Amino acid sequence: MTAKWLNGANPAAHDLMHLCRPGKATAVAGAWDGISAALAARAGFEALYLSGAALSASMALPDLGLMTLDDVWRAARTVVRASNLPVIVDCDTGFGEALNLMRTVRELESVGVACIQIEDQQLPKKCGHLNDKRLIPVDDMCRKVEAAKRAAGSMAICARTDAVSVSLDEALDRAKRYAAAGADVIFVEALSNHDDIRRVRAELGVPQIANMTEFGRTPQIGLDEWADLGYELVIYPVSAMRVSARAIEDFYAGLARDRTAEHRLPTMMTRSELYERIGYFDYEALDAQIARTVLPS
Repeated sequence: MTAKWLNGANPAAHDLMHLCRPGKATAVAGAWDGISAALAARAGFEALYLSGAALSASMALPDLGLMTLDDVWRAARTVVRASNLPVIVDCDTGFGEALNLMRTVRELESVGVACIQIEDQQLPKKCGHLNDKRLIPVDDMCRKVEAAKRAAGSMAICARTDAVSVSLDEALDRAKRYAAAGADVIFVEALSNHDDIRRVRAELGVPQIANMTEFGRTPQIGLDEWADLGYELVIYPVSAMRVSARAIEDFYAGLARDRTAEHRLPTMMTRSELYERIGYFDYEALDAQIARTVLPS
């Protein structure tokens, strides 16, 4: 598997970059595990985003760079398998310096990841929409981008800058340097108004990621408007996680209070629906000797 991807035969990377066409904004749904990935694919999304914030939240950890490469690799392998879609994986700062990042690239490309995203923060890193972020020197980030490109077969590299916290000029200068170093996609995080959004698009010639996260600094903008603004990939990194976490919290509170889950049955996915979503009978059909399962009435 590894040799196949590293010889440049990563179709997912090609499919992702094919989505980066002028005049089209592709919604990239956030998925952090197998069932979220499968449901996003069923809904018709063309690409997925494995968010460090969503994955760390699913582990009951804050998004402060506490996850390991192994944590992210396992989740990425699952999301790729469950969706069969191009997946962009948020790798925070790359799990180390240039050599560590090169290993990150090869490990994730080995399971078919289309693109990894790295950012120019120091550890402990923070959500791009929070304050007090510390940046590494621009030359260090350029070396990391160059190292990632050298290590990749055909996997795309996305470089994110959090320098808007310094100034938009600093963010644009860094973004241009990262593109010159070989980044295939640029992500200028935490843009807070339409004028800045337009300026970033006007000054950067490579494909752009827009972050449509909630409760942050970027205003809520619809996909059609993002297309008009010229952004190719629009990520919704934690949206489904927020919705599912609220639903789970509400269910547990009701179960603890009412001592029964019966009244929540109408809101649940049925057994047959869940089995269909996860391909239960498709797996069973792989071996005709397995007795066909009969669901209870």
